[in-house]
Amino acid sequence: MPRQLLGKYLCRRISGRTIRAQITETEAYCGTKDLACHASKGLTPRTKIMFGPPGHAYIYMIYGMYYCFNVVTREEGCPEAVLIRGTKVVSDQWSMTGKNKYSLSSKKPAIDYRPLSTRLNGPGKLCRELKIDKKLSGVDVCKSRELWIEDSQEEIKSSQIKKGKRIGVDYAGKWKNKLWRFLL
Repeated sequence: MPRQLLGKYLCRRISGRTIRAQITETEAYCGTKDLACHASKGLTPRTKIMFGPPGHAYIYMIYGMYYCFNVVTREEGCPEAVLIRGTKVVSDQWSMTGKNKYSLSSKKPAIDYRPLSTRLNGPGKLCRELKIDKKLSGVDVCKSRELWIEDSQEEIKSSQIKKGKRIGVDYAGKWKNKLWRFLL
């Protein structure tokens, strides 16, 4: 599933505007035996969503300050999810109005001269800029009108996909060496 999400569009509606960003980097977490996966600790209040039906957002906080957005990928009872690590903006109704120099994460606009697409290269930045937080945890990304994933018309060939080790899971023993990170 992490490869299948590459090239699809992550869509977020914020204050009446929609941002569509192509998924360019994913990372797989594969159930209770994968020591890098939160589900390796079993069913807990935090992991309950991962044990639920596929297509739902599993959102959690890391380092006490950053949210990470995952999509549950397996049937109920099989806690597997894919972390969305990076995207590139393909359409942003706000940018089209000429206001893209302002941060989406601020209540008051703060000048940020970097394009929005450069601020979505990492799971924490992506969630900050697209206002993805615990309030959206559990939403069905196939049906939600706030946070959803759309198919792309673009065909992604396997030659376009690079794979590598997952990031930040040095504690996971042999599981840290799995090549379960995928990039366009």
